[in-house]
Amino acid sequence: MSPTNLVAALGGAALGIVIGAIPGLGSVTGVALLLPLTFGMDPTTAIIMLGALYYGCMFGGAYSAILMNIPGDAPAVTTALDGYPMARSGRGGHALFAANIASFVGGTIGIIILTFMGPLLAEIGLLFGPPETAALILLALSSIGWLLGENAIKGLIATFAGILIATVGIGITFGQPRFTLDTMQLLNGVSFIPLVIGMFGFSQLLELMTQRHEARLEGGRITLRESILPRADLARLVPVTLRSGVLGTFVGILPGAGATTGAFLSYVLERRIGRAGAQMGKGAPQGVAASEAGNNGAAAGSFAPLLSLGIPGSGTSAVLLGGLMMWGVQPGPLLFETRPDFVWGLISSMYIGNMVAVLVGLAIIPFLVQLLRIPPAILIPVIAVVCIVGAYSVNNSVFDVWVMLIAGVVAFLMKGAGYPVAPLILAFVLAPRLEGSIRQSFDISGGDPMIFVSSPISATLLGLIVLIAVVSAARSKRTRAVASDGDG
Repeated sequence: MSPTNLVAALGGAALGIVIGAIPGLGSVTGVALLLPLTFGMDPTTAIIMLGALYYGCMFGGAYSAILMNIPGDAPAVTTALDGYPMARSGRGGHALFAANIASFVGGTIGIIILTFMGPLLAEIGLLFGPPETAALILLALSSIGWLLGENAIKGLIATFAGILIATVGIGITFGQPRFTLDTMQLLNGVSFIPLVIGMFGFSQLLELMTQRHEARLEGGRITLRESILPRADLARLVPVTLRSGVLGTFVGILPGAGATTGAFLSYVLERRIGRAGAQMGKGAPQGVAASEAGNNGAAAGSFAPLLSLGIPGSGTSAVLLGGLMMWGVQPGPLLFETRPDFVWGLISSMYIGNMVAVLVGLAIIPFLVQLLRIPPAILIPVIAVVCIVGAYSVNNSVFDVWVMLIAGVVAFLMKGAGYPVAPLILAFVLAPRLEGSIRQSFDISGGDPMIFVSSPISATLLGLIVLIAVVSAARSKRTRAVASDGDG
């Protein structure tokens, strides 16, 4: 509670919101850029600032996703599925309010679980080796095709397309270039940020250009009071944020899973079991809440293996691990005993940083909603500039701008043909992790595929995949039978 640490938490949270809202940056870039500035600080103050920045980025990524359909970072992809339709239908303030409250609740759940179960969470994370991780990601991939699209076949085709795009670049297994078209720029694969900006932002720009009747807000200023969700809607969000926060936290402890997986699995769970599952993807506050609570819970959960075992649970915590070592702090099982001031100072500051982030986020809602009042004639060139600058800034490469433009046109055509874009992006994010886990599993077992059923966890997850396939097939058959009876 010292003034220095409070100022560090405030500055980190505010800066994180700004960085998270800018397409092309995200928490990994933000923490990496700020890390050199913290070398002269006390380690506790430094980690407080970086931790608050991490949380702020989780909040900020939702803003551009909701207002412009351009996710600020990967976890916000699922937020855009319901947030942007809400904004276009005049409920942008409600979407931003739901995102901030769900982020706060999900993050708080993660911090509370971390406070009381930090070392135990790390031990649970160790149970997920390469076979278990591969089965978990395969379960996610088997779900997204039919959960995020109106047509299951088209959703699966989009999923396969995302996996194919993810294979471009240097192969994980043998280090050979794959599908690079003899182009140097593709040796590292297709960049995620230009791809997602094109498929969400630039494709939306093309839709605005072809559909001038698109809805936008009219009238005077909207206050924070008018952005608050009705009491009935808030009550419906309570179970969503609670279960998504818990699920996101436990996903976050898995090494390499990260906030993106936490947000996606929380969204999938809510669409599967939630009462608003049929409305999700069309502008349901529950979809925004599930995604934001999941990614903030995962952000908190990723600190458990980092502090207890020295194993980063996400890309951002991997950067933080480097910072800890530079400050002379050695994470591991003894950290809670040798440096209790550092560990509990960090965990305590996470409560404060989370509170600061939600207060800042709620305060700027009335200003952000004004973006929705901008006439299309002005909004279209603004979005175009944001897309081009965001794509170029990743690698300072004009090639990435071309990737963004091509991805935007492809996504525009996909939407016109009824193919969902979200499964493609999510499969693109998850596929490299799946490939790496499968390769590691075969290396461990000497090529024996039985390693995937020898573990109770992986066997259970694979059983769930089979169950999902059977239930989906039975439901599809029943639907066709009912339709044929109706025609008869």
